[in-house]
Parts: sequence; C-alpha cells; structure tokens
Amino acid sequence: MEKAKAIESKEMITGREALMLALQAEGVKTIFGYPGGSIMPVYDSLYDYTQGEKKGTFHHILVRHEQGAVHAAQGFARTSGEVGVAIVTSGPGATNTLTGVADAMLDSTPIVVIAGQVNINALGTDAFQEVDLVGVAQPISKWSYQIRHASDVAWAVSRAFYIARSGRPGPVVLDFPKNAQEHLCEWSGPQHIDFVRSYEPSPAPDSACIAEAARLINQAERPLALVGQGVELGNAHNELTEMIEKADIPVGRTLLGLSALSSRHPLNKGMLGMHGQYSLNMKTQEADVIIAIGMRFSDRVTGLSSAYAPQAKIIHLDIDKAEIGKCIRCDVPVLGDCKQTLPAITRLLKKNDHTAWKESFDEYFKMELEQVIEPAIHPKEGPLLMGEVVNVVAEATKGDAVLVTDVGQNQMFSARYFHYNKKRSIVTSGGLGTMGFAMPAAIGATFGAPDRTVCMFCGDGGFQMNLQELGTIMEQQAPVKMILLNNNYLGNVRQWQDMFWEGRRSFTPMLNPRYSLIAQAYNIPYNLVVDRKELNEKVQEMLTTKGPYILECAIKEDADVMPMTAPGKRIDEMMLKI
Repeated sequence: MEKAKAIESKEMITGREALMLALQAEGVKTIFGYPGGSIMPVYDSLYDYTQGEKKGTFHHILVRHEQGAVHAAQGFARTSGEVGVAIVTSGPGATNTLTGVADAMLDSTPIVVIAGQVNINALGTDAFQEVDLVGVAQPISKWSYQIRHASDVAWAVSRAFYIARSGRPGPVVLDFPKNAQEHLCEWSGPQHIDFVRSYEPSPAPDSACIAEAARLINQAERPLALVGQGVELGNAHNELTEMIEKADIPVGRTLLGLSALSSRHPLNKGMLGMHGQYSLNMKTQEADVIIAIGMRFSDRVTGLSSAYAPQAKIIHLDIDKAEIGKCIRCDVPVLGDCKQTLPAITRLLKKNDHTAWKESFDEYFKMELEQVIEPAIHPKEGPLLMGEVVNVVAEATKGDAVLVTDVGQNQMFSARYFHYNKKRSIVTSGGLGTMGFAMPAAIGATFGAPDRTVCMFCGDGGFQMNLQELGTIMEQQAPVKMILLNNNYLGNVRQWQDMFWEGRRSFTPMLNPRYSLIAQAYNIPYNLVVDRKELNEKVQEMLTTKGPYILECAIKEDADVMPMTAPGKRIDEMMLKI
C-alpha cells in the first residue's frame, strides 16, 4: 500500500514538457525554428515558455525556412560560444536542415537540431512527411538519435549537448516521434551527462610530445605558427599570445581563425591560403618549424600537399586525433585541448628573438601592398571595388564589429580587408562553402553578440539564396548591417571561368531584381552606392541607423580576387596578378 502511494506521488509529465525542462537545464534561452505537423506538440508546450504562464523562459525566433534556422543557430553559436538550437518538423522540414548540419560538422560548430517525426507505429510505412533522419544525418553529424520514449528525453538532451559542446564541437541531431512527445513519463529532474563510453573528447597531453615540440621550437631559426579556429573554440587566445610572444614567432591565420589573434598584433602576418597573404605563402616554404594550432591543413591552405613546407618539421596541436597526419605529414603530434597544451609548451620555451626572420616577410608584403592591396582598397578611378567597400566599413567600425560573410568573392575580399580586434569576430562557411549562409547566420549573430555591430557582406547570388530571411529580420528587427556587393555575376565562378575555362562564362551573369523594392516590401532601410564619393557618408548612415539596413553597392563586374594560388599548384606559385 505504501509503495503504491509512492508511485502515485511521482510527477508525471509529457515528453514535450520534459524537452522544455531539459533545454532549460542546459541553459538554453534562444531557439530558432519553424513549426509543422510532427513537431506541433512541442510547439504547443513552447507557447507556455514564450507567451504563456512561463513567458520569457525562451526566446523563439521564427525563421522563414528551416535551412535558415540551422544557419542562424550556427551564427549564434559562433559568436556566443554557446550551443545553438534549432527546432523543426519532420520530412522536408528535417531535410532542409541538412546543409546546415553538414556545414556545422565541417566547421566544428556546436548546434543541436531537434526534429519532429511521425508516430513510432508509422515508421517504415512511408507515412506523410516521414524520412529516416537518423540514417541521413549520421555521416554528417557528431551524433544522431531517435527519442522513441518520453522517458528518454532528459538523457538524450543532456547527452546531445555534452557531445555537441565537448572536445571538437559539432552538430547533434535528435529525431523526436510525435507520440513520444505526447506520452507520459516519470520526471525526477534533468540529467547531467559528462561521460560517454568510447568517446574521449579531450585527450590527455603526452609530456614527451610536449617536450619534443618545445625542443624543436627552441632550436628553430625560421618558426611559423599557423592558427585556426581551434584557438577560438578552446578560448585559448591568451595562451596563444603568451607562446608566440615568448618565442617571437610570426603567425598566419586560417579563414576561420582570423579573429583568434588581433589584426593589430605585431606578430600577425595575415591570412593563409589560396587568397591569403603572398608573404605567408612564400615564407611557409622556407620555414624550418611549423606549429599548427587548431587547424586542419585544408587544401585551400596547403595548395599541392605533396610539395607543402618541404623543409619544415611540423608540430600539430589538435584536440581531434583524426586530423593528425590526415592531410599533411606530422613530425610531432600534440593531442589535447590547446587551452592546456599551449601553456605546457610555453613553460618549456626559451625567450627568443627572430627579428631577421620576421623582417624577411617585408619584401613580399611590400610587393603585395603595391600590386594588389592598394589598388584593391584605394582605387583612383573606375567603378566601385569590393575591397574598397570592405575597407571603408572596416575603418568605420574600428575592428570591433562581427564580420559575417557569404561565400565567393565577397567572402575572400571581406576576410582579407576586415579588421579583427576581438575574439569570435568572424562567422563564415569555411569547409562546406555554403552560399546563402550569410543572412540567417547574421541573424543568429545578432542574438549571440547583442552588444556588437554585425556587418554582413554578401554577393548578389548568395543574397538571393535565402532572401526570405529578410522576413525574419523584419519581424525581429535584427540589427544586421547588410552590405550587398552587387556585380551582376556569380563572381567567383566567373573568375575561375575566365582563368581556367577560356573565358566561357557559362550561366554566371545574373539578371537581378530591384533590391530597393525588396527592401521596401520588408520595411528595411535601404541605400545604393554607385559613386565612391558617397561611400563613406552612406556607410556612416548605415551604421548609425537603428536596426537592420541594406546598403547595395554597384561593384565592378569583372574584378578578381588576388593574389591567388591556382588549384593543384604549390603555395609559393601564388599569382599577384592574372
């Protein structure tokens, strides 16, 4: 009799209510999503937490497309350092998120996608809006799981967040059948998962490897540090600075690692890679020790991998064992969190001076400055150029803004010429190269970094790929400063066609709409710049206008991003001009 009373006294709640409580326990406050049939029970519970008796627990941002929800969650995660959350329905709602899931996987972005699913008894029957989401998502996520019982919600959510944020971060997908949302379960409080069998998120550093890395750096005459997003993800900015300053090591940064070190730091030599700094690419081939920190030796960084850094001993610091030796040979692997491994190495380093090595970059930089940089950011005549627009915005924001880019020429120009004084200042699609990424990611960035100016650079092609998210910007009054670099082309593809395909511009010219009327339809302030004499004034107007703004810039149609290392070439075969 007493046992029966005890059972009756336990709190019974639905799976959807358990989800609300589990998300709250993980510290979630911001959710990006789009409702639909199979997720409707969850959205009914969400009503109480956003508009009903528990109003204010969550802030839900209604996007206009599920892809926008995931990219917005990415922008939120990249700027805040927290896990981004997206909630969508089954079928097309779930499959629409997969581009963002793959993007987050390649760029190590911690997000959790929660998708509705048809009833469990309908699985496998090709029911309306049924898709095997777990199976589809598995190869492009850190973990995908179907919550089949309401009693599993607390465990699954805690595990999802632990996997998403720990070690090398990444996306997790939870598939939530409709009847599991409605079933009752005993609720004894949220769970706390901090261990998963066979999953080692942060390997313990090997003291022998630490010592050997320090020995090589101490002996090096021409050391070079290559810094990636791992420094940002590990919050190891100070540890990086201490190491490079003690050993006096010049630094190159990957695209995703651009704000891991201030643009103003004297050891910063710029961006690596295909469209990076000429001096860095040339000097990589002369370095005798390369210290790669939280980067994965992308083909866009290395060029022809078989001819990469032939004279260098390579030390690779990474939290993910799979990256060590995957693309480039490694002489000293340093596994572990760079928040721990960097200071461990630094303690063993001698105070050093590499003045002659650092100054040897200057000659190459001067060549690039004269032949590429100055003509790109300070043109004397002709149409507006992407580089000069980026430079004007960068100077006006004094390096304190968050840069969000789309993919293509706008991405490379803005990455090269923007300024980064603070951490977590660049949000861009690196590994997957997702056009249409910028607009929803910028929305997420305004919620992830609400006290900072968010400047979005986008080409006319990418701007139209998720154009519907202007509706989200309008509804939320998300203060995205949208700089539309309109050259009436798919510019990056056009450049490659001109360079490598005999100038056959196959379907790259674009007939564009009147963006002024689109801005008017969404009630978003708009201006157009054609004459460079008006550029500074209109940039200031954009930055001082409260809320969102679209600044369309009429850009030279056939300008190219230079310098460039052509595909299949050594990185020191970089071209300053075509």
